[in-house]
Amino acid sequence: MTQHNRPNDVTGMQAEILKLEAKRYQAVVDGEFDVFRSLCHPDLVYTHSDGSRDSVDSYLDKCRSGFYVYHQVDHPVDEVLLAGDTAVVVGQMNASITAGGKRKQLVNNSIAVWVKDNGTWLLLAYQPTPCLAGS
Repeated sequence: MTQHNRPNDVTGMQAEILKLEAKRYQAVVDGEFDVFRSLCHPDLVYTHSDGSRDSVDSYLDKCRSGFYVYHQVDHPVDEVLLAGDTAVVVGQMNASITAGGKRKQLVNNSIAVWVKDNGTWLLLAYQPTPCLAGS
């Protein structure tokens, strides 16, 4: 975790963000979509590894309908960057999913942006990028 001239509670804030990241991924694997929604900012922009984007409502509609089914997700984190009431999680999202009826293995670098809104951390944006073979 990177800590550049941050207050003493950075480690605690980073730990909180890591718990929220784990909770959101586990929620989609477990089909607990109300839990996922509770972690999201109303203006969430959820980008997929194919470049398409969803709002929180359209993403959850696709999950609930079975368009997206998450079988397993591994999400190692490289850094949690903090700036005021914004946290950026830099890491990976490797998953076994079904999307549109097709089974896929995803190997992505990812960035998740969390903002503190009325004292609660909420996911505002998510962007995975497929890793190129051999890189």
